[in-house]
Amino acid sequence: MNRRGLLIILSSPSGAGKTTLTRRLRDWDPSLSFSVSATTRAPRPGEVDGKDYHFLTEAEFKSRVANGEMLEHAHVFGNFYGSPKGPVADAIEAGRDVLFDVDWQGAQQISNSSLGQHVLSVFFLPPSIKELHRRLVSRGQDDAETIHKRMLKSWDEISHWDGYNYVLINDDLDATEAKLKSIVTAERLRRSQQPGLTDHVRKLQTEFEETP
Repeated sequence: MNRRGLLIILSSPSGAGKTTLTRRLRDWDPSLSFSVSATTRAPRPGEVDGKDYHFLTEAEFKSRVANGEMLEHAHVFGNFYGSPKGPVADAIEAGRDVLFDVDWQGAQQISNSSLGQHVLSVFFLPPSIKELHRRLVSRGQDDAETIHKRMLKSWDEISHWDGYNYVLINDDLDATEAKLKSIVTAERLRRSQQPGLTDHVRKLQTEFEETP
């Protein structure tokens, strides 16, 4: 039986393991693809329109927002960013799942959109603030000031944990990965994701009524 695709939102504060878990999820199912965002910023060297981003003028972007063509959008450091609805809607109807890497505000906008019934949102929590700090330091990617800023931002993100369908405490990466795969597998069978169920039940009803 054919199914509709899921709109999968994965969120977490920096250092809680979202990037690693997303990579493992895509290794498990290579058909999963990220939504290509739209932006008003200029392309950087090597970036391809339609692959890395959909590059739009500010007027084009605002027009699409006004016409309801963006699932979510935000103004960040002088530029607009957003998720076009059309390609996602097409993927869902074709039975393809689409991944979104957005913060809690983007997750909220998408969940409240016309495609909200197809949303699966998962938030990853660290086992402790001390462990979150340790992970950020051990990555060796940021200086002390940047780590401090990430830690300050992390609590704002954590405070919105209750806006997600599922919340996983990532105290064991392998165990959290297994739980995430189980969630995706089960959600693919959600009633709203199986468009052929109504016709199948009608068929069963007809067969029942025709049975002597």
